[in-house]
Amino acid sequence: MKSFRMPTAYTILFALLLVVTLLTWVIPAGRYQTGSEGEPVAGTYEQLPQQGQPITSVFTAPLEGLYEAIDIAAFILMVGGFLGVVGKTGAIDRGISALVSKLRGKEALLIPILMVVFALGGTTFGMAEETMAFYPLVLPILVSAGYDPITAVAVILVGAGVGTLASTVNPFATGIAAGFAGVSLGTGLLLRVLMLVVMLGASIYYVSRYAARVKAHPESSLMAHRRAEYTARFAAHQEEQTQLTWVQSLALILFALTFLVMIYAVIPFDDMGLPLPALGWWFPQLSALFLASSILVGVCCGLGEEETVTAFVHGAADLLGVAFIIGISRGITVLMNAGQITATVLYWGEQALMGTSAVTFTLLTFLLYLPLSFLIPSSSGLATLSMPIMAPLADFSGVGREVVITAFQTASGLVNLVTPTSAVVMGALALGHVPYGAFLRFIWKLLIILLVLSLVFLALGALA
Repeated sequence: MKSFRMPTAYTILFALLLVVTLLTWVIPAGRYQTGSEGEPVAGTYEQLPQQGQPITSVFTAPLEGLYEAIDIAAFILMVGGFLGVVGKTGAIDRGISALVSKLRGKEALLIPILMVVFALGGTTFGMAEETMAFYPLVLPILVSAGYDPITAVAVILVGAGVGTLASTVNPFATGIAAGFAGVSLGTGLLLRVLMLVVMLGASIYYVSRYAARVKAHPESSLMAHRRAEYTARFAAHQEEQTQLTWVQSLALILFALTFLVMIYAVIPFDDMGLPLPALGWWFPQLSALFLASSILVGVCCGLGEEETVTAFVHGAADLLGVAFIIGISRGITVLMNAGQITATVLYWGEQALMGTSAVTFTLLTFLLYLPLSFLIPSSSGLATLSMPIMAPLADFSGVGREVVITAFQTASGLVNLVTPTSAVVMGALALGHVPYGAFLRFIWKLLIILLVLSLVFLALGALA
């Protein structure tokens, strides 16, 4: 058992492709009559002759899935390219460094400020792997101030993680899920913003309270027995912080403006009854925004043509795996549709959920996503795989599809705060030399708090 390692998302998804291929020979084919917008109409299911798919579909379906989801995959690559160009300027790293330097001696303020900064990264663009660069910066500062490595790790990991859990416009979770659910990225935004504010506030209080206790009573640290070790490792290796250059300041301004434009462009002001022009942008326009912003950052920050292109390509390459996951995941939907078993699965779900209240359906959806998130830590892969099925089921239960999206991303974000299948979690603990068991003892109460808050907000969303 000690040698067991959880397979990658690719292996899990290909295994699911094989299972679905076999299921097309077992699950009866069927179809629904559809409404004006292509949505299945409850009560109109009819069974059809079996449409079993050949075993070669395991390899052809992902390609067909990539063709169908090319707009989403291209968007992911454009965002990656943009992050690569901004990252080339060193603006994000230096911005955090400058903030830490200004607050030296006031590290208690640093905890809520940094958690808000990382949460904004999580809620807007799913900041996760990008946080790895900040641990060597934050750990020495907080350990030298009298805190322990768990505090430093929690500031970054919990901050970004709660932001992702309560994603507002995160293109890798909310955006992809909204695309496959057929709703606007801005639909349900108010609920997600409220979740972000409340959950982040609770998390900041939780981490700050632990940090204050450790500083006042070092023996109360969950790593107290290793205090001499971690103090020698981190506190003795502080680096002098440097200030932002005007070029990096400009890059941060353009970075922020790009995401502000994206946020504005996807909000359905007309549907919300607000007197503001709604742009109604979707993946093609948003992809163009990030491509244009990449060029703008490169030109304004003096990177040069070759350096800008190289940074963009490297940034896009970093997210190529996400694009592949989208194709593979979408391939499962392609297989189900080709075998015409999607309607049958929906029919079974319709029968199982018939008579359940909107709140019951929503909470059951959230609970279903918890184990799925453990098996598939990739939020983009899980969204692509599940949303074409779960969103129509919401129609049958009288629940808005945006509530299903919120249930998905909340469950995924909650699991990804602690799951050992996440490279982000295990990488963060390795950088902080924090034992996994100690981290679990630190965070389990916060997980319960976030779980309860999630259930409350989802119930409210279902009733709205």
